[in-house]
Amino acid sequence: MRILTAITAATMLSIVAAVPVALAQHAADHSTMDHSKMPAASVHGASSEAISAAVAAPNRTAANTARDKYRHPVETLAFFGVTPAQTVVEYSPGAGWYTEILAPLLKDKGTFYAAQAPGKGFDSLKAKLAATPDVYGKVKLVPWPDTGIPANSVDTVLTFRNVHNMVMGGKEAASFQAFFAMLKPGGTLGIVDHRLPEARDVAAEKSSGYLKVSTVRRLAEAAGFRYVGSSEINANPRDTADWPKGVWTLPPVLSEGDTDKAKYLAVGESDRMTLKFVKP
Repeated sequence: MRILTAITAATMLSIVAAVPVALAQHAADHSTMDHSKMPAASVHGASSEAISAAVAAPNRTAANTARDKYRHPVETLAFFGVTPAQTVVEYSPGAGWYTEILAPLLKDKGTFYAAQAPGKGFDSLKAKLAATPDVYGKVKLVPWPDTGIPANSVDTVLTFRNVHNMVMGGKEAASFQAFFAMLKPGGTLGIVDHRLPEARDVAAEKSSGYLKVSTVRRLAEAAGFRYVGSSEINANPRDTADWPKGVWTLPPVLSEGDTDKAKYLAVGESDRMTLKFVKP
């Protein structure tokens, strides 16, 4: 009996000792897991199904859907936590690449503001929306920065490949402050932009179209945002971020024309950071 008891006690001690090790290993495995590579529907459920339906909607142009392989709209919007019932602001939608997705996604249950600076881009987007009222009739196209959007009323602010323009134009601080003001407490700021390696000269941010992640984090945190995390879903390791005419050398712009066009097409669109912030 004493021998059995001793063996049992030793066995129990070994099990107890192993538990923290197993838990630690599980935590390590979980912390290194790349959630951006997991199937979006399994992570975000019904909302991702709604996003997928909007991405597959017939209102999208062929030229825009061809770029899905670079822009990953389902995974990107799911990472930012966008749902069909939210109030969402898209800052500077340009020609409306993401507007084609967000409009049908938010049409029935949500509210969608497209905030665009007055000018040719605003007028062009207005015409695009007016041409298909059954899809875009509920989109609220508002001028930036005098949007009229009430403070603390927005669930999510999204901006795709625009922060570098703010930095080059010296409007970054005011823009981030405006984002912060319109968001509800707990609201999300989602940013996608061209990524400059951290070791590069920061002066490149003023001309190349690329930004360091640390720069974007600094701007957001200075405005009061808390950094939540990032996804590598829009990463492109083939992009070295040192092209003759900056990021515009790569598709879709291809600013070098036919010079080395095949090389730039092989690189594909830029390497992009995908960052999520929250208003405390």
